[in-house]
Amino acid sequence: MAGLLMFMMTGLAAAGGLVTAQRRAQAAADLAALAGASTRDDACARAGEVAAANAAALEACRLDGDEVTVEVSVAGPRVPWRDVRVTAEARAGPA
Repeated sequence: MAGLLMFMMTGLAAAGGLVTAQRRAQAAADLAALAGASTRDDACARAGEVAAANAAALEACRLDGDEVTVEVSVAGPRVPWRDVRVTAEARAGPA
């Protein structure tokens, strides 16, 4: 019974870690896209700086006119059998 309870708690902790990591990734993506769209210089470089400041890695950055689309990733919860990375995408541009 204790083994089953421990297994369930490990699963719930991993699921909670995934949700937290996804929220962090989405927040970093949103901020990076906004920063990239608000600069007149190199938008992707600025988006990368903001993503790094939020403990995320800029995986992709595309410019389409004045719109900036970014994809970032953050480290997910630690599991012994796999390295988990969570990604999120965001787009920003002038209103």
